[in-house]
Amino acid sequence: MPQTEPPGIEAAPRTRLRWWTELPLILLVYGCYSAGRLLVRGDVSSAVGHGLDILRIEQALHLDAEHPLNRLLTRQAWLGVPADFWYASLHYLVTPALLVWLFRSRAVHYRAARTWLMTSTFLGLIGFTLLPTCPPRLLPPGHGFVDTMAQYSSYGWWGGQASAPRGLGGMTNQYAAMPSLHVGWALWCGVMLWRYGGTRSTKVAGVVYPLVTTLVVMGTANHYFLDAAAGAAVMGVGLLLAPVVMRRLDRVWAWTGARVPTVAVGSGAAGAPLVSDGCQTSAGERIPRQRDARLGAGAEPGASPTDNASAGEGAPAPAR
Repeated sequence: MPQTEPPGIEAAPRTRLRWWTELPLILLVYGCYSAGRLLVRGDVSSAVGHGLDILRIEQALHLDAEHPLNRLLTRQAWLGVPADFWYASLHYLVTPALLVWLFRSRAVHYRAARTWLMTSTFLGLIGFTLLPTCPPRLLPPGHGFVDTMAQYSSYGWWGGQASAPRGLGGMTNQYAAMPSLHVGWALWCGVMLWRYGGTRSTKVAGVVYPLVTTLVVMGTANHYFLDAAAGAAVMGVGLLLAPVVMRRLDRVWAWTGARVPTVAVGSGAAGAPLVSDGCQTSAGERIPRQRDARLGAGAEPGASPTDNASAGEGAPAPAR
């Protein structure tokens, strides 16, 4: 069986990747993800029911850490405001920055890392479709959650509806909470920093970033703990599927390349003359038309030595 290497340690790609092909690809995938996330809204009542089910499961398992974290950020603005900025910004800044860094400095590992991220993102979209979930901040007030994004909206650019810019809250799907791709993407970033950062500080950042992101999404009442766990699970499945996706893509490219006509050079039998534009290059000749210089005026380019002799050039003088 052919052996394949897991994402992140694959061999150098056969064809060098170019930014002008990678950037449209990433934008296309993110555009499809955003559009699908927006269009797949689901029923609000069922989304609220799913959110309450998750909360009950966490309470039964004593995993409901959302309430104390949310109360902490609500009462302490010096923690709540940075947490809101963290939630609203870093998700869209750190991930692209690491993709660019991998592309420029770790090109050998870039393709596998990018495929892992994109595969997991599409898996997350499937989760939004099958299980629309109401985040804690949108549950009825009796459940005790406070939307910190709305509470501290005067400090940032986001509005009171969601982490989207003011006036655009209605253009985002607020019930796409399961799984949490904030946590999933942060985990991807952490793995990249740990494996390829090369310094102790980058390894520390690789651990701190996903952990703090998990606390932030719970404390701001945007996700449950099980949402975060599902985000990590989606990234795990995406890691396993990434080599399969790359092999399938390689087959598609190979099939596409097979349909593009190519001109074979040097595929003839050894020692056979190469004919180009009416000039025959025989054995022992280094440049085209070298043989023509030895042909007499009016001799044909393909004439044999016997023909040349009959033309008079190089033939022995007749006996007198």
